[in-house]
Amino acid sequence: MEQLFAEQRHQIIIQKLNQDKSIRASELMEHFGVSFETIRRDLEYLESEGYLRRVHGGAIPRDPDYSHEIPLPIRESIFMEEKKELAQIAVRYVTEGMSVALDPSTTNTEIAKVLKTKFDRLTIITNSLPIVNELVTMPGYTVIMTGGVIRHEELSIIGDLTEEFTSRFHADLFFMSMSGVTLEAGITDNAIGEVQVKKIMHANAKRTIALADSSKFGQNSLIKVCGASEVERFVTDSNIDKKLVDQFSKSGIDIVYK
Repeated sequence: MEQLFAEQRHQIIIQKLNQDKSIRASELMEHFGVSFETIRRDLEYLESEGYLRRVHGGAIPRDPDYSHEIPLPIRESIFMEEKKELAQIAVRYVTEGMSVALDPSTTNTEIAKVLKTKFDRLTIITNSLPIVNELVTMPGYTVIMTGGVIRHEELSIIGDLTEEFTSRFHADLFFMSMSGVTLEAGITDNAIGEVQVKKIMHANAKRTIALADSSKFGQNSLIKVCGASEVERFVTDSNIDKKLVDQFSKSGIDIVYK
């Protein structure tokens, strides 16, 4: 139970840092009703995992380390306003009755939430349990969930069966999520099993739009998915560095952020 409570505190601390950009240890002690030593251990752990930087009396955010996979509960609490903003932009490329492939990610879960509010009839192809759970109440949606093995860390479905099943479907549009993107390395991700499914969805879709909140630009992750120029465009949030937008534009790559 103690470990579960620690994980809950860690998620709340990350969320507060994302919102407030700094946090004081004394405020955390009062908020959680715990000792200074408990908060010190929490901040030390989160610093060792790359989620924050401790300073005198508290902590400030640190850019996430995209070279390793950030656990789903933590990702669900960071950069959420940016993901909500880009989701509103991305769904402009969807039309009623379209078939849409969604790979597993907190960003695509936000896409699913927005789709529910704007469209009555869609076909959704996904290997994400949270996305299926989000859309299961929509009677006008045909939700195609891949078979395979559940990856508990991500609540996704992967494996040979997943890849074979996914290869049967050709979506009108694929919203591709990622862990990082640079002009040199292209689009990269961390989860090996999910990357293989992502590549199949990309190969079979008529169009692929890449989704990346502004924190993921300039980051490299473990596995290359495809080149940055191999997608129709990128959709991100308004915090994107405009100099970076110009750099991508000079390479013929469109980044939409408003």
